[in-house]
Amino acid sequence: MKRVYLFINLFMVCMFFVSVSYSKTSDLKALPSWEEGESKQAIISFVNTVTYKPSPDYVNPEDRIAVFDNDGTLWAEQPLYSQLLFAIERIYVLAAQNPQWKTAQPFAKILSGDVKGALSHSEASVTDIVMAANTGMSDQVYTAIVQEWISRAKHPVTQMLFSQMAYQPMIELIGYLHQHDFKVFIVSGGGSQFIRAFSEKVYGIPVERVIGSTMKRTYENIDGKNVITRQPEMEFYNNNENKVIAINSYIGKRPIAAFGNSYGDLPMLEYIKSGSGETLSMIIHHTDDKREWAYDKKSKIGHLNKGLDQATEKGWHVVDMKTDWKTVF
Repeated sequence: MKRVYLFINLFMVCMFFVSVSYSKTSDLKALPSWEEGESKQAIISFVNTVTYKPSPDYVNPEDRIAVFDNDGTLWAEQPLYSQLLFAIERIYVLAAQNPQWKTAQPFAKILSGDVKGALSHSEASVTDIVMAANTGMSDQVYTAIVQEWISRAKHPVTQMLFSQMAYQPMIELIGYLHQHDFKVFIVSGGGSQFIRAFSEKVYGIPVERVIGSTMKRTYENIDGKNVITRQPEMEFYNNNENKVIAINSYIGKRPIAAFGNSYGDLPMLEYIKSGSGETLSMIIHHTDDKREWAYDKKSKIGHLNKGLDQATEKGWHVVDMKTDWKTVF
């Protein structure tokens, strides 16, 4: 009988090392756009820990949830947020239908080519532009407009399509998590319907896993058709603490991994890190002024101060784009 138990124990030990060896071998080709280093190793170690059944921190597939911010985390956000650039173009398109814009600010400044002046005209300027450009139509029509825009619109600096401005290392990370049975969500301050228009094609994330800011809507019958119409009023701004509220409301479970890049993502990173078991919170730090942009504490776009100061104390990993990524786009 002792020999039987000894054989069983030896078999279990061998299976453990085979499993660990297989896990490491299978990850040799993972995340090819990431440099070998602490950030890449932190991701792989975390995934191995929560997906290896004998691990005390094993997580069932239904509870493997990861959340990603969008702007500055999954794609570029400089010099302006993509949705704001979309909105500015829409002002030109809609100008003929709104002749009062020729004298009304901030629209008059945009139409005269003074975009910077329009955005700095007043605190409400950005809101006025976004509301005018993103409402007044059904969700279905709006989605089609965004999809047409993203199919041909180019970034003002790189002249690349906006869909090509997604970060290749993050696309690989999403794919890597999907391969290990994670449910990946976007949790963004950007508009839900705006991101849903391209999330599947650009990121491989289905529309039902996009959580963003929302406009008020009305359900109406127009010309015999039942439609949901977007109204020029904010219903929910999904930023800062609201990201945690949205995660709780839409997902109903605390994620075990979170990725962000700005001050507005910190509550989300804290929320995930305060959960039980193994968790992963990561900050994407924009440090590459040659391949992208270098910015953090002094930037109005993607402002990041406390996150860098508190990362070590809170156990967050900081991804240095310049040194951790082999390629950006």
